[in-house]
Amino acid sequence: MNTISWEDFEKIDMRVGTILEVQDFTKAKKPAYQLVIDFGNLGIKKSSAQIVNLYSKEELIGKQIIAVVNFPPKQIANFISECLVMGIYNESNDVVLLQPERKTENGCKIG
Repeated sequence: MNTISWEDFEKIDMRVGTILEVQDFTKAKKPAYQLVIDFGNLGIKKSSAQIVNLYSKEELIGKQIIAVVNFPPKQIANFISECLVMGIYNESNDVVLLQPERKTENGCKIG
């Protein structure tokens, strides 16, 4: 495992956001959703997430998640992803979303 310095860690801006909208991402190579996420003072950002195996579109609406918000935008097929939603790969290699243990204000910084 590679180690990083504290300064490296400080460069990663992880924030809490609430999922507002979820659409099927039909042009993605692997099954995915297109998410619209509210990060409070940071605004609204979009993300693509391969989470269709464990989450329905309906249950994602209103769910708080944790995402890295300071990556440059990335084009995935015809979609621009503006943040990286964080998750854990389980034993089946499906992504389990990281979430705050209790509701918090959108945009709160993870540290």
